[in-house]
Amino acid sequence: MNIVLATQNPHKVAEIRAVLPATWKVWLPSDFGLTAELREDGRTLEANAEQKAHFLWEHTGMPSLADDSGLEVEALAGAPGVDSAHYAGPERSDSANRSKLLGALHGVENRRARFKTVLAWATDDGVALFEGTVEGQLGTCERGTQGFGYDALFIPLEGDGRSFAEMSAEEKSAISHRSRAVAAWRARLEKS
Repeated sequence: MNIVLATQNPHKVAEIRAVLPATWKVWLPSDFGLTAELREDGRTLEANAEQKAHFLWEHTGMPSLADDSGLEVEALAGAPGVDSAHYAGPERSDSANRSKLLGALHGVENRRARFKTVLAWATDDGVALFEGTVEGQLGTCERGTQGFGYDALFIPLEGDGRSFAEMSAEEKSAISHRSRAVAAWRARLEKS
């Protein structure tokens, strides 16, 4: 199968490719001359994923898979959520985002959070959405050097106390929000 992934983020590409069959050919927007960042001006993860998948379907004619992910912090009423990638500003700095989040939670006891991914799958049948989540808590400092985004702060509840950034890519993928969304999408594909 040939599919287009609606991302240029090498970390996301690697995570999604790792859970797809090796026989699938994965294309990126840049393979079609689309080098600018895809628009994401929706106010929900669902709206952003759907917008990107639909755009690529229209421009390539190939089945397109897009995701939008966010970290939802209970003590911050779900923030940063849909704004996770640019929480600290438009420059999209992972380090600045983590620093701002640690500052916002300084002295806060409730550290519960969850990662959420919404995948949108665009084909000639329309756009279907799939969700994956993982519950956890946020540490008081960064731990680990693997992963990206908020991984150095996020400690999944079903793990062994390590942050996502302290896990290997395989360990993280076994329980991550993105791999769960991909599993839901693949289960739908296998039924159809």
